[in-house]
Amino acid sequence: MVINYPNGKIYSPQKNSNENRSKKDYSYSNRGKTLEDEINETNEYYMQHGTAVIHKKPVPIQVVQVEYPSRSAAVIKEAYYRTASTTDFNGVWQGLHVDFEAKETKSKSSFPLKNIHAHQIDHMRLVTQQKGLTFLIVRFSSVNRYFILPFYSLQDVWNEMCNGGRKSIPFNYFEQYGFEIVPGAFPPIDYLQVVRKMLLEQSTKQ
Repeated sequence: MVINYPNGKIYSPQKNSNENRSKKDYSYSNRGKTLEDEINETNEYYMQHGTAVIHKKPVPIQVVQVEYPSRSAAVIKEAYYRTASTTDFNGVWQGLHVDFEAKETKSKSSFPLKNIHAHQIDHMRLVTQQKGLTFLIVRFSSVNRYFILPFYSLQDVWNEMCNGGRKSIPFNYFEQYGFEIVPGAFPPIDYLQVVRKMLLEQSTKQ
């Protein structure tokens, strides 16, 4: 199936290795997962334990071409996103609206800002203005390190890029201004524990 973004670019969906599994396996030894897989399993763990209700946002598509290889089966061959996506995940945690984007990079030295779009920054800014909690989770897959970057830090580097600055975020920027998530087993990446630490640090600076 071919799915196109609103700008005409072709989207190639990633296969979910946990699809159609009746029982989730939260073992960190199960390698080869994408960041999205790990967050989905973490979110399910949160929901099962009454910690938070956070989900991957569904993005509506417009189907434009369908083929029927048999009378009982239909195959979507081409479709388009109806609207540009905002962020990947949102939900509620301890009365707070949580809204975040999740990205992976194979680079060891930096995160390319081309992986973030202007409408996503605008959305995160609006969420922040409404007292929602928004941030970026980045996985540096080559070194297996995970960071939460608060929106205000992401906004700083975004504005710098828009003013002619560098088009990527250096790895040491994440080490200095981000909050590292240490992966585990139950759940795979306990990002809300790190968010709690981030909020505590922010409150002490006010």
